[in-house]
Amino acid sequence: MPDPARIAVSVIYAESGSVFTIGLSLRQGATVAEAIERSGIRTARPDIEIRDDRLGIFSRKASPDTALRDGDRVEIYRPLLIDPKEARRRRAR
Repeated sequence: MPDPARIAVSVIYAESGSVFTIGLSLRQGATVAEAIERSGIRTARPDIEIRDDRLGIFSRKASPDTALRDGDRVEIYRPLLIDPKEARRRRAR
């Protein structure tokens, strides 16, 4: 029987060719920052830069202090390689 004081969340970081994903059981009221720390991604992937402005939950921007709900997926985004407007201009040419 699930513990009502706990929530199940996942943390994901994807790049071409590899995906870091881990499921966690956290206390009710846990934050995005806590999920990232508990995931172990900083140890497993010290090469990536985790910035506050590159975090989300199900493709919606989130801050480190955002409270999580059961079933949330914390996403760590990569930096953009090219400005989206410039990419559209190039495709249009």
